[in-house]
Amino acid sequence: MATVSTVSAASAAKTAKVVAGVCAALALGACGTSPAGAGPDEATPGPPGTPAAAATGTAPPPQNSAAATSPAAGLRFGSEHRFPSGLSVSVSSPNIFQPSENAYPRSDRAAAFDITVYNDGQKPYRLSDLSVRASIEDVEVQQVQDATRGYNGVVDADRDIPPGETVGVTLAFAAHTEPAALRLTLRPDSSDETKAVFVGTV
Repeated sequence: MATVSTVSAASAAKTAKVVAGVCAALALGACGTSPAGAGPDEATPGPPGTPAAAATGTAPPPQNSAAATSPAAGLRFGSEHRFPSGLSVSVSSPNIFQPSENAYPRSDRAAAFDITVYNDGQKPYRLSDLSVRASIEDVEVQQVQDATRGYNGVVDADRDIPPGETVGVTLAFAAHTEPAALRLTLRPDSSDETKAVFVGTV
């Protein structure tokens, strides 16, 4: 009887070791199902061709609009633009006013802009070469001359701006009775396609 008890105890111990080994193998197999360093919150890559946003569930960062910085597409009123020649122009925010009875052409509403011209080039710049045109809904609007309100256009058009100097002019343009988007196009040379466009609501 003592011999039987000893054999049974040895068998039980051996069985326990086998069971423990199987459990350890199963545990290692479970650990191998996730890549090293991957956590529960990390996304699984999507199929080939799937955008990153779709794979991660997050939206891509917004793209910067070229329209905000391109002088051809439109700069905001209050901005400055420098041409390749070294000439810099800035346009103020519009000053909305009601033209006087002496204004020409007659308009119920107008917008005035302070335009600053800085010559950072190597030679004098003739102010009369500057072309300034305004349009609303792709229709050109007229410049308003109103001496009563102090808007006389470019007074010293034939003057030269020496290098390193700045000249300011104030121009007014007819506006619609209701607020609308206006485009102000400046060309340092009316015969050249180089231009800067300023946009805003007036």
